[in-house]
Amino acid sequence: MAASLPEERIHSALSGGNKKLALAESCTGGMIGMRITAIPGSSEYFDSSVVVYSNEAKSRFLGVSNDLLKGHGAVSRECAKAMAEGLIGRTGVDYAGAVTGIAGPDGGTPEKPVGTVWIAWGSEGDIFTELLKLTGNRDKVRRSAATALLERLAELVEA
Repeated sequence: MAASLPEERIHSALSGGNKKLALAESCTGGMIGMRITAIPGSSEYFDSSVVVYSNEAKSRFLGVSNDLLKGHGAVSRECAKAMAEGLIGRTGVDYAGAVTGIAGPDGGTPEKPVGTVWIAWGSEGDIFTELLKLTGNRDKVRRSAATALLERLAELVEA
C-alpha cells in the first residue's frame, strides 16, 4: 500500500538515501518533528528540529536578523524564509522546513489575524514560501499548519 500521510511519504522518499532534513518550528511548537519521529527509522534522515518560539530564539539559533524581525515581524514571508535559510546554513542539511504564525486565540491584528501562518521549505539556494490563512481554534490552526508544511516537504523530496 502506498504511503498516504505526508510524513510517511517523506520517510519513503528519504529512507535508504543520504539526504537529511531539519525543521524550524514556531507556532507548531515541535508538532512537525513529533510526526516525523513517530515513524521508526526516521533517524536515518531526520537531523534536527528547533522550536524557536521567541524572536530572540529565532535570532540566536537561526540567525534571523533583528532588523528583519522589526521591519517585517516574526509572522512574515521574510522571517519564514530566513528561518529555513538559517537552518540549512547552521546544520548543512539537504532539506529544511520552517513555520511561523499566529495560532490564537490571542495575538492577531487586523493585518495579521489569528490563523495567519507562513511556511518555508526547500534546499540551499532554493527556498519556497507560502502564506496560509487557516481557520479554527488554536489546535486546528497548529495541526493544519503542520500538515501543510509536511505536504510541501513530501512533494519536494519526492521530486
